Amino acid sequence: MDNEQDNKALKFRTASLSRCTKAALFLHRLNSLRAVNNGEEEHEKLKKEMHDLKMELVKERRKNKKMKLCSFMELLLQVLLLLSLWTFFLAFFLRGP
Repeated sequence: MDNEQDNKALKFRTASLSRCTKAALFLHRLNSLRAVNNGEEEHEKLKKEMHDLKMELVKERRKNKKMKLCSFMELLLQVLLLLSLWTFFLAFFLRGP
Protein backbone atom coordinates (compact mmCIF):
# COMPACT_ATOMS: atom_id res chain seq x y z
CA MET A 1 0.00 0.00 0.00
CA ASP A 2 2.86 2.35 0.84
CA ASN A 3 4.55 1.53 -2.45
CA GLU A 4 1.34 2.34 -4.30
CA GLN A 5 1.12 5.73 -2.58
CA ASP A 6 4.76 6.40 -3.44
CA ASN A 7 4.03 5.57 -7.08
CA LYS A 8 1.03 7.92 -7.11
CA ALA A 9 3.08 10.69 -5.51
CA LEU A 10 5.87 10.15 -8.05
CA LYS A 11 3.40 10.30 -10.94
CA PHE A 12 1.87 13.46 -9.51
CA ARG A 13 5.27 15.12 -9.15
CA THR A 14 6.24 14.08 -12.67
CA ALA A 15 3.02 15.51 -14.08
CA SER A 16 3.52 18.76 -12.16
CA LEU A 17 7.11 19.01 -13.37
CA SER A 18 5.95 18.43 -16.93
CA ARG A 19 3.41 21.23 -16.64
CA CYS A 20 6.01 23.58 -15.17
CA THR A 21 8.37 22.71 -18.01
CA LYS A 22 5.68 23.48 -20.57
CA ALA A 23 4.96 26.80 -18.88
CA ALA A 24 8.67 27.69 -18.91
CA LEU A 25 8.88 26.74 -22.58
CA PHE A 26 5.92 28.95 -23.42
CA LEU A 27 7.45 31.83 -21.45
CA HIS A 28 10.66 31.42 -23.41
CA ARG A 29 8.73 31.40 -26.70
CA LEU A 30 6.81 34.47 -25.62
CA ASN A 31 10.04 36.34 -24.88
CA SER A 32 11.47 35.22 -28.22
CA LEU A 33 8.35 36.46 -29.98
CA ARG A 34 8.65 39.82 -28.32
CA ALA A 35 12.22 40.12 -29.55
CA VAL A 36 11.33 39.08 -33.10
CA ASN A 37 7.83 40.65 -33.07
CA ASN A 38 6.32 37.86 -35.19
CA GLY A 39 2.68 38.76 -35.27
CA GLU A 40 0.04 39.52 -32.71
CA GLU A 41 -2.07 36.39 -33.24
CA GLU A 42 0.66 33.95 -32.20
CA HIS A 43 1.50 36.18 -29.27
CA GLU A 44 -2.11 36.15 -28.03
CA LYS A 45 -2.35 32.39 -28.53
CA LEU A 46 0.73 31.83 -26.41
CA LYS A 47 -0.57 34.20 -23.75
CA LYS A 48 -3.83 32.24 -23.58
CA GLU A 49 -1.96 28.92 -23.34
CA MET A 50 0.25 30.37 -20.61
CA HIS A 51 -2.78 31.54 -18.66
CA ASP A 52 -4.38 28.11 -18.99
CA LEU A 53 -1.21 26.41 -17.79
CA LYS A 54 -0.94 28.78 -14.84
CA MET A 55 -4.53 28.00 -13.84
CA GLU A 56 -3.86 24.29 -14.17
CA LEU A 57 -0.75 24.67 -12.02
CA VAL A 58 -2.77 26.47 -9.33
CA LYS A 59 -5.30 23.63 -9.38
CA GLU A 60 -2.53 21.06 -9.04
CA ARG A 61 -1.05 22.96 -6.10
CA ARG A 62 -4.43 23.05 -4.36
CA LYS A 63 -4.86 19.35 -4.96
CA ASN A 64 -1.38 18.73 -3.56
CA LYS A 65 -2.16 20.77 -0.44
CA LYS A 66 -5.40 18.87 0.09
CA MET A 67 -3.56 15.57 -0.32
CA LYS A 68 -0.96 16.61 2.27
CA LEU A 69 -3.66 17.72 4.70
CA CYS A 70 -5.58 14.46 4.29
CA SER A 71 -2.47 12.36 4.81
CA PHE A 72 -1.60 14.37 7.93
CA MET A 73 -5.12 13.93 9.32
CA GLU A 74 -4.98 10.20 8.58
CA LEU A 75 -1.69 9.91 10.44
CA LEU A 76 -3.08 11.90 13.36
CA LEU A 77 -6.15 9.66 13.58
CA GLN A 78 -3.99 6.54 13.51
CA VAL A 79 -1.82 7.87 16.33
CA LEU A 80 -4.90 8.79 18.38
CA LEU A 81 -6.38 5.33 17.83
CA LEU A 82 -3.11 3.70 18.86
CA LEU A 83 -2.88 5.82 22.01
CA SER A 84 -6.52 5.09 22.87
CA LEU A 85 -6.05 1.35 22.49
CA TRP A 86 -2.82 1.46 24.45
CA THR A 87 -4.50 3.39 27.27
CA PHE A 88 -7.45 0.99 27.29
CA PHE A 89 -5.24 -2.08 27.55
CA LEU A 90 -3.06 -0.51 30.22
CA ALA A 91 -6.11 0.39 32.29
CA PHE A 92 -7.65 -3.05 31.73
CA PHE A 93 -4.56 -5.07 32.70
CA LEU A 94 -3.16 -2.80 35.42
CA ARG A 95 -6.52 -2.39 37.14
CA GLY A 96 -5.76 -5.35 39.32
CA PRO A 97 -7.80 -8.28 40.59
